[in-house]
Amino acid sequence: MSLLEYIKGRARGRLRLLVCGHPTLRRRAEPVAAVTPEIRELAERMIRTMLENDVVGVGLAAPQVGRSLRLIVLGTHDPERPLSPTASPGEMLLGPRMPLALVNPEVVWFSPETEAVSEGCLSVPEVAGPVERPKRVILRAATLDGETLQVECGGLLARCIQHEIDHLDGILFIDRLRDEDRARVAPQISLLERRAARHAGAVSAEGGPGSGA
Repeated sequence: MSLLEYIKGRARGRLRLLVCGHPTLRRRAEPVAAVTPEIRELAERMIRTMLENDVVGVGLAAPQVGRSLRLIVLGTHDPERPLSPTASPGEMLLGPRMPLALVNPEVVWFSPETEAVSEGCLSVPEVAGPVERPKRVILRAATLDGETLQVECGGLLARCIQHEIDHLDGILFIDRLRDEDRARVAPQISLLERRAARHAGAVSAEGGPGSGA
């Protein structure tokens, strides 16, 4: 049985994604103190949410589902496909394990070489733009089983790691767009933020939770 089949059979349903304009997306997330059964279930449901969304994602951070915790999930590689011979050590190590969760991830080194690649985000639907980021990073993180990783990552994995850790620091990819690209998507962002504000007001009026899970 694959990990995804296991998750589909065990985890509860998908989590509601927060959209640009929700205050949780702008908070610095708290470290995960311990990998409890609740954290494991959250990770499983995050993976399900990432993979079974209308637009399949390659990464998801806990703040995007209303949990201000330093937890991310990644799905940048299909384990059934062979890795490129030029894949980075991180892609070689993590690719066969995907989808997987990482606890308290951090980047401890950024390459001086950068590149601009178009990015999107499940929390900023139907918006995309080029973001310049370092091409390679060294990731330090823990797995749900307590394994500590420190490995150099390149390619899509490096970009996704940086994107998701940005979420943990309250940063969205639109914050990193060039001025002209930010101006181009400004009307869409404004609309998303107004919708988020209206939804938050409706939930508050009903006396319901604002976390979005």
